[in-house]
Amino acid sequence: MKIFHNPRCSKSRQTLELIKNSGKQVEVIEYLDTPPTFEELKSIINLLGISPQQLLRKNETIFKEQFKDKSYNEDEWIRVMIENPKLIERPIVVDGKKAVLGRPPENVLTLF
Repeated sequence: MKIFHNPRCSKSRQTLELIKNSGKQVEVIEYLDTPPTFEELKSIINLLGISPQQLLRKNETIFKEQFKDKSYNEDEWIRVMIENPKLIERPIVVDGKKAVLGRPPENVLTLF
């Protein structure tokens, strides 16, 4: 199990706590320091069953200032998120061939 984690985010911390309390082994990836590769992020988006645009944090200043009125295809949005990991919604938990977005944190319980 992997969590793409931002330690400054309360939802991310709560999700990680739920995983640890379950006894599951988890690899913590601080994605702001170590962003996923293009292939990883594309795979995660597919596992989540959403579009790249649905994974964007649209309230971030960088989104509003640089990307709000842009029209990109799915691969281009993935590249934007890799280059600006702050735009990736968090936390994302991946367990094998399943993934959930930890909003709310209790979503992670579906992986146990």
